[in-house]
Amino acid sequence: MQTENNYPEQPILMVDDQPAWLRSMVMSLKVSAGITNIHKCSDSREVESLLETNKYSLILLDLTMPHISGETLLTLISEKHPEVPVIVISGVNQIETAIRCVKLGAEDFFVKTDDRERVVSGISRTLKKNQLQQENSQLSDRLLHQSKIYDPAFSKIITSSMKMHGIFSYLIAIANSPEPILITGESGTGKELVAQALHQLRCPEKPWVAINVAGLDDMVFSDTLFGHVKGAYTGAEQQRKGMIEEAADGTIFLDEIGDLSMASQIKLLRLLQEREYYPLGSDQPRMVKAHILVATNQDLRAKEAEGTFRRDLHYRLGSHRVEIPPLRQRKEDLHDLLDFFLTEAAESFDKKKPSVPPELLTLLSSYQFPGNIRELRAMICDAVSLHEGGILSLESFHKSLAGNQTLSSSSQVGKLSAEERIIFLEDLPTLKESNRLLIKEAMRRAQGKQAIAARMLGISRQALNQRLTK
Repeated sequence: MQTENNYPEQPILMVDDQPAWLRSMVMSLKVSAGITNIHKCSDSREVESLLETNKYSLILLDLTMPHISGETLLTLISEKHPEVPVIVISGVNQIETAIRCVKLGAEDFFVKTDDRERVVSGISRTLKKNQLQQENSQLSDRLLHQSKIYDPAFSKIITSSMKMHGIFSYLIAIANSPEPILITGESGTGKELVAQALHQLRCPEKPWVAINVAGLDDMVFSDTLFGHVKGAYTGAEQQRKGMIEEAADGTIFLDEIGDLSMASQIKLLRLLQEREYYPLGSDQPRMVKAHILVATNQDLRAKEAEGTFRRDLHYRLGSHRVEIPPLRQRKEDLHDLLDFFLTEAAESFDKKKPSVPPELLTLLSSYQFPGNIRELRAMICDAVSLHEGGILSLESFHKSLAGNQTLSSSSQVGKLSAEERIIFLEDLPTLKESNRLLIKEAMRRAQGKQAIAARMLGISRQALNQRLTK
């Protein structure tokens, strides 16, 4: 049971230049809905600073105010704080105004002369919707710890990782959601395979359309996505369908959306919000029927902070967020991936599948794979192409690893210099002690394989053997 002054947990912000109306509305919310955690603001100039210093569960906003109008504030909130729902409660009773506010991002619209119980009910409904979204987010976290999932939709994803099977659980839960799904992860982790799995879960018999939008300027992006009518621009001699129309009621997958220009980001945002689009040269809107999946290997939060990715678009894409872990965080998959890619490469080169030396898996386990699964596949393909029979040679693997210098305990450590990786305490160990501990740690990481430990230490196997003997 909520106690006084703590429902909702995050306060409601009421913005209106009429103090009497504010007092009356506060009393109605308290008596009719038990809402007691309310901040009042009668000067619209203070709203921006309040939003920067406080977290609100809901904003109730008047439109007609001196200094800064409600519509201007609504636009600002939608762009900079899209996670906060806004309900407009205005003295203006015009349908055009209500439609305009909803298009600007308002959750609901009421007139001050409306029945007070109806207004309070709308506010309570929005608060409960927000609470449900938070609970769904918590549910997705719990799903990440479920047991292994065996579904044909995931047959192309080779994994025994519990992290990945937790993601499979989440994908099953969100597959039929009408909201867009954002798939993130480093290059080479298998984001498109995850998108294809979602398509298989949702509508395997419907069209699948994938577009890599990296490098597309705004005109090409619009033409590719929306299509054009005849005569839309010079050279448009006939009508052409856009990829959204080609996808019909199937799935459209937009890869590398972190590279979209700001102009294209605005068009994508409108597409997601309005669920309609205009082919180039046409004034007749068409409805979007396809399920929209997007992916990026970039940090959208960092790009948002830099001002190169719109905050409102990032928020709109964030209803369902799937982050694919890098290979270095799921090394239990190395065995199965190694076997799968060896079979694949052998068939490709029309060779017998080679036998694997026991130290290969240990060698690969000590590598951080900045290129992830794609890099592992390329390594194996190269080794099999050179293979002439018998046991697979480690030579090509050694060359690949030596060329990257990422043998370390984590990918971040692998990017640091030797000076940054070593912390000196007040009492320094002797050189003899340091050498002994360093060799011991290298042998531990190499699981007792001297050749691998020697490569980590940057010395020959013979030199390491001599030091071990001493």
